[in-house]
Amino acid sequence: MTSARELRVRSVDGLPEIERGADLGSLIADLGEPREGEIVVVSQKIVSKAEGRIRRLSEVEPGARAREVAAATDKDPALVELALSESSSVVRAEPGVLIVATRGGWVCANAGIDSSNLAGDDLVALLPEDADASARAIRKVIRARTGFAPAVVIADSFGRPWRLGQTDVAIGCAGLAPLDDWRGRADAHGRELAATVIADADQLAAAADLVRDKDSGTPVAIVAGLEGLVTAGDGPGARAIQRPREDDLFR
Repeated sequence: MTSARELRVRSVDGLPEIERGADLGSLIADLGEPREGEIVVVSQKIVSKAEGRIRRLSEVEPGARAREVAAATDKDPALVELALSESSSVVRAEPGVLIVATRGGWVCANAGIDSSNLAGDDLVALLPEDADASARAIRKVIRARTGFAPAVVIADSFGRPWRLGQTDVAIGCAGLAPLDDWRGRADAHGRELAATVIADADQLAAAADLVRDKDSGTPVAIVAGLEGLVTAGDGPGARAIQRPREDDLFR
């Protein structure tokens, strides 16, 4: 008889309004008290705030290309200018829709730029330049401050093709393998698995979001009970999740 397994997720309360230069690792260590074997899930928005990735639309001067795309998509030319500057290519541009491939490799709407949880209608947040590096830095500070090295996931809300609604996914991580490849292993009936690769980092991001309401001011959660996922090294980061361009049937 196998023993029951349990997953526990707790929100980290009491974080102040995050400003540029904030020491997220120290704040999380002091308020959340993460332990060895736990996984810290951090909202992308506060990482962007701490790293100075906030922009004021009124200060953006749209170029000719941005104005052209804005006209085709019915979007703010300043927002489009920022999205294009953060992107390596435009995947889809139609009325109401601008999907791009970011310089970091993520395919998403508006280069992941949004204005939620920002004080001011004119402000928007860009994605971190390198969310894997952000996760490694937060983990390093937590280790130095507590002696423990929990895994860290940077999470953001993404829409999904073929399904309504958004879910949080990992755009950065450290201290865990983002994918668990079961190909070649046997299922419960002994059949060899041929396509199963479990997106552990994405599932952690989604689980943590269940205790982080969008309007609650709790952008950090800690997952316990999955010690087996936490690694001593930082690992390959969330970019390992990105589907290679040559395997993408929709671009």
